[in-house]
Amino acid sequence: MEILETVFVRNSLVVAFAVIGITIWLSYFLADRLTNGRIHGSAIAIALGLVAAYFGGRATGGSTGVADITLLGGIGLMGGGMMRDFAIVATAFGVKLSELKKAGLAGVVSIFAGVVVSFIVGAVVAVLYGYTDPVTVTTIGAGAVTYIVGPVTGSALGAESDIIALSVAAGLIKSILVMIGTPLVAKSIGLDNPQSAMVFGGLMGTTSGVAAGLAATDPKLVPYGAMTATFYTGIGCLLGPSILFFIVNAVL
Repeated sequence: MEILETVFVRNSLVVAFAVIGITIWLSYFLADRLTNGRIHGSAIAIALGLVAAYFGGRATGGSTGVADITLLGGIGLMGGGMMRDFAIVATAFGVKLSELKKAGLAGVVSIFAGVVVSFIVGAVVAVLYGYTDPVTVTTIGAGAVTYIVGPVTGSALGAESDIIALSVAAGLIKSILVMIGTPLVAKSIGLDNPQSAMVFGGLMGTTSGVAAGLAATDPKLVPYGAMTATFYTGIGCLLGPSILFFIVNAVL
C-alpha cells in the first residue's frame, strides 16, 4: 500500500486524468441509461464533481475539495484556471468567423442579447438573496451566463471560492433546463432549421445544454447551435470581468 501510495502521489496528474475519465464515462453511461440522452453527460459529470468537492472538503476540513486528499492532489492542477483557460482558448480557435456570418445580423445580436439578459437575471437573483458586493454579484451573474463564464469572471475579479462554486451551480441549473426544455418548445418557436438553431444557440449560450437539447430535437441542428453557443461563451468571458463588472460596480 505504501508503494502504491507513493506512485500515485508522484504521478498525481496522471491519477487525476484517470479519475476524471472514469467519472465522465460513468456520467455519460447514466445519461444514456437513465435519461435517454435528455440530460447531457457533461451536466451529470459537473454535478458529481460538485458533490465530490463538498464531501472532500467536509472530510478533510480543507478549502479545495477533493484536491485536499493526498492521492487526488493532481485534480487541483487539472481543475485549475490554467487548463480551464487553455480549453476555452482551444474551443474558440475551433470556430470560424466566416461560419458565424451565415447566421446574419440576428445571430450576432442574439449572442450579445443572450449574454446580457442571462447576466441581468443572475445578478438580480443575487441581489434579491442579499448579496451587495459587486464582485460577488458579477460572479453569480456570470455563472447564469454559463458555468464556464462564472469561474473565469470570478477568478479574474478575485471572488471567493464558495461564490465561484455558486456560479457554477447556477450555470449547471441553466444547462439542465435548456437540455430538458428545448425539445418541448422547439415546435412552438420554429426551431427546425439551421438559422433558427444558430439564433437559439446564441440566446441560450450553454454549449452542452444547447447541444443536448438540439440533439433531442433534431441532431442535424446540433453543429449550428453549438457554433454560436461557443461564441457566446467567449463573449461572456470577455464582457464578464470588464464591462459588466464596471456596470455592476457603478450601480451598487
